[in-house]
Amino acid sequence: MTELVAEALARIERLDPELCAFIEVWDDEAPARARTVDRRLPLAGVPFAVKGPSGIRSYAAERLIAAGAVPVGSTAVPGPGTYWQTWGQGRHGRTVNPYRADRTPGGSSAGSAVAVAAGMVPLATGSDGAGSVRIPAAWCGVFGLKTTNGLLPSPDRTGLASAGVLTRSAAEARPYLRCVLGAYEPAYDLTDDLADEPTALSLPVPAVYSPDLGYARPDPEVASVVRAAVERLVTAGVVRLVRPEDARYAEAPRAPNDLLPPNDLLTPNNPLTPADPFVLLDPREAWTTLRGGETSRTARARAAEVRAENDRRLDALFARAPLLLTPVTPNRPHGHEGPGELYSTALTWAFNLSGQPAASIPAGFTADGCPVGLQLVAARGADAALLDMAVAAEKHAAP
Repeated sequence: MTELVAEALARIERLDPELCAFIEVWDDEAPARARTVDRRLPLAGVPFAVKGPSGIRSYAAERLIAAGAVPVGSTAVPGPGTYWQTWGQGRHGRTVNPYRADRTPGGSSAGSAVAVAAGMVPLATGSDGAGSVRIPAAWCGVFGLKTTNGLLPSPDRTGLASAGVLTRSAAEARPYLRCVLGAYEPAYDLTDDLADEPTALSLPVPAVYSPDLGYARPDPEVASVVRAAVERLVTAGVVRLVRPEDARYAEAPRAPNDLLPPNDLLTPNNPLTPADPFVLLDPREAWTTLRGGETSRTARARAAEVRAENDRRLDALFARAPLLLTPVTPNRPHGHEGPGELYSTALTWAFNLSGQPAASIPAGFTADGCPVGLQLVAARGADAALLDMAVAAEKHAAP
């Protein structure tokens, strides 16, 4: 039980001075805990990291420890007083992107994403109030899951933040979800390929693709990388794109116009976007109103209207298709000086308001070597199904 922990601590010692993923490393406590772990537990001896200084007290950390996993340290989060949250500050300095040291890893689960991407730990906890798991997962080329809001206990009084996890692959997040939900299964080795584990998933999965949700302004190269990933999923038979305006596919036999045939996706006349694309209202003001505790009756009424309308649209979508695909961010990782004019959260915080589970899987890279993420969103409570869809998709999404 101690070997995996010792190896993780050795990697942290070697890599963290450059990447600055950790604020604390428990060199003495972790091996001591590993020596006492019951080998029969599902995650016996598996090292993991927790997000931020309070992460060890989170519900998810408690459940992982109860399943035999061993916390080895706490990871970097943004410093106090910052208006943007897509960076981290570790014990050795600012947290850097493992692919581009001149770029941020994303945040606020910055150190967790870097620790997983660099192989320091196979799993790290996160929390996601606007994209804080999915954005760093996308920008560090790993898997990130935001669970359904309210599924797990959260200290966030606004209800916007939800527990999440970052792992090297979607398959490796399955033991996390089982353990935090209290449904223990036989022990799994996180070095095994879990992607072949049987599921009830039927392929291709009907899905709706939106490149911008109707209001975001994606970087053209980021949009191109994500579009290519969606095309690969269609070609591989993982997803089949459904027209957003068509609600008949689940109740009636499939007619030629019900679903977009794969070959049509690649023609100039049908550039992966139907004539009537799926759109939401821009959630920025509603999110900031709720997060900031805005007391203006007008502002709160407008936020409630936006939230209700987006909920209506999403409920209608998931009544006819189990999966929504979008880019995770409209931009690539920005420099350490700040995010610029684009909101990195533009495509993620809508689902903190609406509460659906959402995940990021690697989609590829921009020409300058920056990772790009594809966002998968499912209906509220469909976390396990979303994970199954992500496991199937991650085999083909990236080139």
